[in-house]
Amino acid sequence: MTSPTKRGPGLDLDALDAITAAVESGAGLPDVVRAAAKALEASLVLLDRSGSVLAVAARSPADERSLLDGATGVRSIELRVADATVGQLRMRTRVEPGPALVRLVTTLVASEVERVRAPARASQEASSAFLHAVLERELDDDELIARAAELGVDLVGGGSVLMARVYTHAPAEEGWRPRVLAIAERGARAVAPTAIAAPARRESTAAEVVLLIPGDDGARGELQSALPGHSFALGRSRVAGDPLDLHRAGNEALLAVNVAEGDEQQPLLAFEQTGAYRLLLSAMSEDPAELQRFYAETVKPLVAYDDQYETDLVRTVEAFLDNDGNVAGTAQKLFTHRHTIRYRLERVRDLSGLDVGSTDGREKLSLGLKAMRVLGVAAPAGPATEPGTSAGRVPRR
Repeated sequence: MTSPTKRGPGLDLDALDAITAAVESGAGLPDVVRAAAKALEASLVLLDRSGSVLAVAARSPADERSLLDGATGVRSIELRVADATVGQLRMRTRVEPGPALVRLVTTLVASEVERVRAPARASQEASSAFLHAVLERELDDDELIARAAELGVDLVGGGSVLMARVYTHAPAEEGWRPRVLAIAERGARAVAPTAIAAPARRESTAAEVVLLIPGDDGARGELQSALPGHSFALGRSRVAGDPLDLHRAGNEALLAVNVAEGDEQQPLLAFEQTGAYRLLLSAMSEDPAELQRFYAETVKPLVAYDDQYETDLVRTVEAFLDNDGNVAGTAQKLFTHRHTIRYRLERVRDLSGLDVGSTDGREKLSLGLKAMRVLGVAAPAGPATEPGTSAGRVPRR
């Protein structure tokens, strides 16, 4: 048997021919990546733009895990077509290939990724445009049902809306937001195969995903298991029996996720579980400016003070109201001396003009805190102790 013809270090023309044959035949990304691994004498993992694995050519499961973890000796190569990033190739070589060979192989792989994934991206763009049109009430009944059918979604029986908000607690790789979108959609489709997802349009430091679930069920635990190192909140609407009520379901999901975000003990919240917050739904969706004004007149000065001086006024008011105005119970809950609690409540009165000792003051502060949660305003977290509180200012360290 004759050995493969080689020209230059690591240049195996037979192996390159295998890659082009796999591309031409439409064999799929796994065959293309296996051929590329042979040409480069390397172990490879191919990822799309969101970080999802598309294909693997590794010697063992342990080898695959080390490639995904970016272990020592693993090289990451961005795959581009023109000016667009289409994915990433992670590679560990056994024999160092020449740069020309690497460039040729990665160009072939990138072109195949673009060819295979372009229809899926077009479908995602169409789904996103439709979902936002539904939530913004841009479609009448017939048009809504017809466009949903074009996407393979049956909304004749209505559906529900799920909103996910995810924060990363470590330096995030580029493309983590699309990865959150892909994971959320995959979790929803595990239960409702025709569910569709879209990134939320409002700007946020979090990754926000809106999902439309035909029928009455949706994703539950996929995000938590698939996104270690992240925190998240999930809000779920009631089922909208009439497709034209899905915009209302979107507002319900938004209210629920805003309330859930402020409760570390219950990151998944259904609209039915939001209690008195439900009374503010119409204000949030129909007259948010009035809700903003009420928040500004009650709790916003406390939030600003906490943010500037790293104090705990908002958290203290919440705990005080939860303990039915009992100072000793509040101090015990916050692991703080009673005198400190009384001092903070005096600062609350000075800043907001509301006295927690009066029924009217407590009611307005309670509603102000609810308005803050419904509006999605995150209260700053102050330190556990407050040296210097006698001057009303906490020194920064």
